[in-house]
Amino acid sequence: MSLRVLVADDQGIVRAGFVAVIDAEADMTVVGEAADGAEAVRLAEELAPDVVLMDVRMPGLDGIAATRIITGRPEAPRVLVLTTFDLDAYVFDTLRAGASGFLLKDIEPDELLDGIRVVAAGESVLAPSATRRLIGHYASRPGAGLPGSDVPRELSSLTSRERGVLPLMASGLTNAEIAEHLGITIGTVKSHINALLRKLDLRDRVQATIFAYDLGLVHPNPPH
Repeated sequence: MSLRVLVADDQGIVRAGFVAVIDAEADMTVVGEAADGAEAVRLAEELAPDVVLMDVRMPGLDGIAATRIITGRPEAPRVLVLTTFDLDAYVFDTLRAGASGFLLKDIEPDELLDGIRVVAAGESVLAPSATRRLIGHYASRPGAGLPGSDVPRELSSLTSRERGVLPLMASGLTNAEIAEHLGITIGTVKSHINALLRKLDLRDRVQATIFAYDLGLVHPNPPH
């Protein structure tokens, strides 16, 4: 079954390029194109795509506002944001709006296609520069990574193992790396992650990362 993709970008030539790349793949197809955020919101509801490829800067309703509306609906599609602008505000606002990924438009076609598949599978993807900015932002906050000895109220529903998995995941470790670190199987790691996401009402790793940093559970080293 092909992944259904909606492409939203205000530049026709850019949309055409994305459509050509996506439609050339056997496992995905473009079901619609939007030239602005309002049209993306409407088509996302009408066409029920699996993934929305969303530009940030569009006339009228921008991509961040459109993402917030789309992801706020029941059975919402995943949103993968693409932009030419690698700016802090876009990274943070995009993720907080509910996007499952943030990539720059200068990536290679294979990276774009992999990103679509990753978010469609329920995971998240961030451009390396965006990840560095996210970590640097939280590392610079006063008190970041200095939780008290008591378990935060927000984590009271988690088991001790799930509370141990959360900061490792938020630090960017893969399932395999978490499994090695804790001496458990990858399957067990996946079970813990699924459980903590469900209990905390978080959609994916992106939301879990923001949640963990907001609580001060992770104390990354400031970027050099």
